[in-house]
Amino acid sequence: MLVPGYGGGSLADLPGALLTALGVHEPGTSGASSAPETTAAGPGAARTPSHDPPLVLEPAERVCLFLVDGLGAELLRSHAEAAPFLSSMVSRTLTAGFPATTVTSLCSLGTGLTPGEHGMLGLTLAVPGTGHLFNCLRWSLPGGLTMDPDQWQPAPTVYQRAVRAGIDSVYVGPAEFEGTGLTRAVYRGVRYVAADAVGDRVARVHEAMRAGSAHVTVYYGDLDAAGHMTGWGSEEWLRQLAVVDDMARRLAEGLTPGSALYVTADHGMVNATEKIDAEKVPELAEGVALLGGEARARHVYAERGAGKDVLEAWRDTLRGKAWVVSRQEAVESGWFGPRVRDAWLERIGDVVAVPHTDLAITAPTRNPIEALFIGYHGSMTAAEQHVPLLEVRT
Repeated sequence: MLVPGYGGGSLADLPGALLTALGVHEPGTSGASSAPETTAAGPGAARTPSHDPPLVLEPAERVCLFLVDGLGAELLRSHAEAAPFLSSMVSRTLTAGFPATTVTSLCSLGTGLTPGEHGMLGLTLAVPGTGHLFNCLRWSLPGGLTMDPDQWQPAPTVYQRAVRAGIDSVYVGPAEFEGTGLTRAVYRGVRYVAADAVGDRVARVHEAMRAGSAHVTVYYGDLDAAGHMTGWGSEEWLRQLAVVDDMARRLAEGLTPGSALYVTADHGMVNATEKIDAEKVPELAEGVALLGGEARARHVYAERGAGKDVLEAWRDTLRGKAWVVSRQEAVESGWFGPRVRDAWLERIGDVVAVPHTDLAITAPTRNPIEALFIGYHGSMTAAEQHVPLLEVRT
C-alpha cells in the first residue's frame, strides 16, 4: 500500500510550492502541512503520510502548469521512447492522493488541501441525509436536484489566493468545462480561457504569459480517455502520449524568459485483468444501501445497522485482492490526509474497498460505461499513485 505522501510529496503540496516560487508566501494555508500528523499506520500501510520533505521549487517570474489527465509516472517510464521530450525533462515523483481520481486530484491542485480537508473524497459520494449519490465529475444528482459548488467545496482556491497577491491566474481548457459545477468548485478565481484544439491551447498559454499572466494552467484529457477505453500502453494510448509530448515541447519553446514549465498528472492507471460485478455477487450486495466511489476505490454505504456485516462480507469476498477497511480505519490510517473535517466524514463509505491486484469492482446497471473500461484508477498502488513532476526553465 502506497499511502500518499501528504505534507511534501503529494499533489496537494504543489500549488503552495508554485505560489512560493512566484514570491507569494502564505504560512499555514496548506492543509497538507498545517494539519496534525497521522499516527496510525493502518492496515498494510508502507509508511505514514508525513515523511516527505517540503516541496520546494526554484523561483520564477512566471510558471505554467501542464496538467495531463492520466499520465502516471510509471506509465511514462515504461514508454519513455514514445515521449522523448517529457523523458528529457528534470523529473521527480509525487503521489496523487486518495482516491487517485480526477475530481479529488483537481481539487487538491485547486486548493492546496488534502482530500480530507477539501471534501472531494471520491468520484461518487453520498450526500449525507438524502439517500442519494452525487457524481462530483458530472456534477449531477438524481431527479434534477442541484448542488451548490460553494457549499460542497467551500475552501478558497489557489487562484483566489493568487489574485489577492496581485497575480493574474489563467486556466486554459476545453470549452465544454467552462462554468461547470466542478470548474466552479475547484477553479474559483481563475480566468478561464476556452480552447479545444491542441494548437489553440498552446497559443492561448503563450499569449497569456506574454501578456503578463504569471500563473497559467493548461489541461489535456485525451490520454486518460484512451487509457480507459483501450488500456494504457495500447496503440491509441501511445498515440495520445505522443500528442502530449509534442504539446509539452511546444509549450516549452514559447516560454518567456525567466519562466518555468511544470508537467504533472492527476493519477496513473492499471489495466484490469479481472472484474467483479458487485451487483450480482450476493455477499457484496446484501446490506448495501448505496455503492459509490468507482471501480478501484469503492465507497460502500451500508443500510442502517448493517455496517459490521457489510465490512465482514466485503473483506471475506475480496480477501487477497483488495484492502477493505471501515470508515474509521481509513481516516485513522491517513488515507485522505492527516485529518478529515468532521463535516465530510459521512461522505466516506461505511466500508472502503480498494483493489491491490488488477481487479475492477464494477456496477454495470448503475455505471454501464465504466464497466466496459480496460484502464482504471483510484487505488493506492504505485502505478495509480505515482505522478510525474517534470520541469524545464528558461
